[in-house]
Amino acid sequence: MKKIQSKADGAVKTPNQLIQPTNDEVANALAVSLRGCDELLPRDEWVTKLNKSYASGCPLRIKLGLDPTAPDIHIGHTVVLNKMRQLQDLGHQVIFLIGDFTSLIGDPSGRNSTRPPLTKEQIMVNAQTYYSQAAMVLDESKTEIRYNSEWSEPLGARGMIELAAKYNVARMMERDDFHKRFTSGQSISVHEFLYPLMQGYDSVALKADLELGGTDQKFNLLMGRHLQQEYGQEPQCILTMPLLEGLDGVDKMSKSKNNYIGIAEDANNMFAKVLSISDDLMWRWYVLLSFKSEAEIAALRAQVMAGLNPKAAKVMLAKEITTRFHSADAAEKAEQDFTNRSKGGVPAEIPEVTLSGAPMGIGALLKASGLATSSSEGGRLIEGGGVRVDACVISDKSLKLEPGIYVVQVGKRKFARVSLTA
Repeated sequence: MKKIQSKADGAVKTPNQLIQPTNDEVANALAVSLRGCDELLPRDEWVTKLNKSYASGCPLRIKLGLDPTAPDIHIGHTVVLNKMRQLQDLGHQVIFLIGDFTSLIGDPSGRNSTRPPLTKEQIMVNAQTYYSQAAMVLDESKTEIRYNSEWSEPLGARGMIELAAKYNVARMMERDDFHKRFTSGQSISVHEFLYPLMQGYDSVALKADLELGGTDQKFNLLMGRHLQQEYGQEPQCILTMPLLEGLDGVDKMSKSKNNYIGIAEDANNMFAKVLSISDDLMWRWYVLLSFKSEAEIAALRAQVMAGLNPKAAKVMLAKEITTRFHSADAAEKAEQDFTNRSKGGVPAEIPEVTLSGAPMGIGALLKASGLATSSSEGGRLIEGGGVRVDACVISDKSLKLEPGIYVVQVGKRKFARVSLTA
């Protein structure tokens, strides 16, 4: 008989020894947990926790920590937030943890060099927007918000030494990114060893039953299990979610690669960017980003296989995502805007700008109307054929516009109706 090796506890089980859900509710909760996930460890412990929770009526404590290392988040971050919301809708207590203390250290996960620590001032500025944006996915009224400075700062030097004594350097060096940096002769700062310890200690402080994270966080999440056992607690289970591929369908979504959709972007850009992804990537985004059931997604995929234009399915996804972060009305307008642009038309709603000083050079007008950051950038846009005035492509950088009203377009998405006076 085929054996199954648990990655988390080393136990060897045969398939018929797996712990089973005690009722349909638990079976559904397990299915929700597994949807789209990369790993759920240990599976049996999670089923046991679910069985106990539904028998007692006591919700499980589910933790997600994010370090506010940037001023806002993109939809790649919402993959784990979506999973939090799904578990929240099942009645469990979700904890959105803002890592204001751990941000001071800097997460070494996936890094090939030491991450520069942020200042407290930078962290607090970023933290102000983090939860307000996360609340676009989570049910704000049922979410516990915590900051890990609550318990990390009171530890002090003595507490930090005692915590560090609960893990050894040999195991720390087994971590893939540390091992690669060490063998290649790259620097590893001592404070980087503190990061997984402090993230793991968060689970001790919060008495977490489950911690979520991306696949790059597995080492840190397992550290939480280890430290909970060291402190005499029942260890948390861990659930890792895949890292979402960005608009290019190749690299993970990242601002540095400019393949992202910010959740604070305007509705028109958000809608258009979703429509720009490949047909293959669309289905992965459906699994990881959509709130449609797996059965609904399978049915939609079958319709596409039977002849439905994939674009129709992509429009549905674009409208769902845009509605979530804006509104249904904004999503409808974004669809109409995209249709108008596709036909070479002008969006129904564009910024109105009033300028004086005609005749005005086209470069200066582009800068003054906010369509270019400078007159020189405006010139480069004209050279690239990306500027239109009243639907006519502008090729002359020395063009001067007389008083009048003009519809000015830069690229596919930037418009302004400019009222120019003398």
